[in-house]
Amino acid sequence: MLRLQKCILSRLLSSPATSPIPHFHRVLSVSAAVVSSRPSFAVEEYLVATCGLARDQALKASSKLSHLKSPSNPDAVLAFLADLGLAPADIAAAVAKDPKLLCTGVERTLGPVVVGLTGLGISRSEILRLLSLAGDKFRCRSIVSKVQYYLNLLGSSEDLLRVLQRSCYLVGSSFNRVEPNVAFLRQCGLGACDIAKLCICKPRMLISKQERVQAMVAYAEGLGVPRGSGMFRHALRAVEPLNKEKIAAKVEFLKTTLMWSDCEVKIAVSKAPIVLTVSKDTLQRKSDFLISEMGLEPAYIAHRPAMLTLSLERRLRPRYYVMKFLKEDGLLDHGKDYYSILLINEKVFVDKFICPHKEAAPHLDEDYATTCRGEVPTRFRFT
Repeated sequence: MLRLQKCILSRLLSSPATSPIPHFHRVLSVSAAVVSSRPSFAVEEYLVATCGLARDQALKASSKLSHLKSPSNPDAVLAFLADLGLAPADIAAAVAKDPKLLCTGVERTLGPVVVGLTGLGISRSEILRLLSLAGDKFRCRSIVSKVQYYLNLLGSSEDLLRVLQRSCYLVGSSFNRVEPNVAFLRQCGLGACDIAKLCICKPRMLISKQERVQAMVAYAEGLGVPRGSGMFRHALRAVEPLNKEKIAAKVEFLKTTLMWSDCEVKIAVSKAPIVLTVSKDTLQRKSDFLISEMGLEPAYIAHRPAMLTLSLERRLRPRYYVMKFLKEDGLLDHGKDYYSILLINEKVFVDKFICPHKEAAPHLDEDYATTCRGEVPTRFRFT
């Protein structure tokens, strides 16, 4: 592998048209010649004048670069980043985020990293995004092996970059923590696709202590979502930010607010674990509407918990008012189930329940749109 990397690097260096690191040997020699004529190297001024940092950024960054005695290596790094395709503003942002980037060896570290990432099929634009997201982890040659691991785990470079947007620490974490967590999730019945989706949403789960991941699994099972079930991944996602006390408080709130029994809570969570993530205020308002205004039974809601995840203002209330209006005017069969009407997409709802009644109820579409904006038109104020 080492011989292959040297071969690739050698070819890239000898081909300016394709190389991600052209001319840096020339930059190094020119910088070395110029520095001998300079009386001293003012780091803060260099960061402002050459790197494009704001004065306050330069002052903060310069404390980490006080050991620099010449611009030779920083010049080579800036030339490397520019040749890689990084815009001046992005270079400034990268340096401000990780000042020690200017101390990194181009030939020893940055060049081999870019060569390695390119060999994994990472495009030039993706390398630039990775540099921005990974920060100081980018100047470690081990990033190549970590990117390779996560590419295999997640399935694509785009998904890897999405994960790093949520948690850049992933490429800095030890495999000694990540691999046992992945193995444990597989033992729990999660397939590669499920693990990838879970990690994209909750990347911290991969780098958590295994005891913590085991606790999440226990919480999910305790809420009535067994390993191997279709909702197990969603349950892990819901409990990831919670501890035992917070879960108990959530369950108690669901019981009190929606008048559910312990059994009904488990039924609801097993069907839609995301209800655990709905805020107390939102749950209270939806409970008031569904139970007090619509007259739905708590058990009916427990068996159809997805309605608790829908918007009260843009879905629950407007569609209920439309259906109530149509029924009171004799335009709709009273046997229609409200829950099934909630689940259809917006276009289907309008085509099926608004458009056919333009003659009998010419203002229905306008009233529906008004209700979706949070207002209640006169025709929807039922007595």
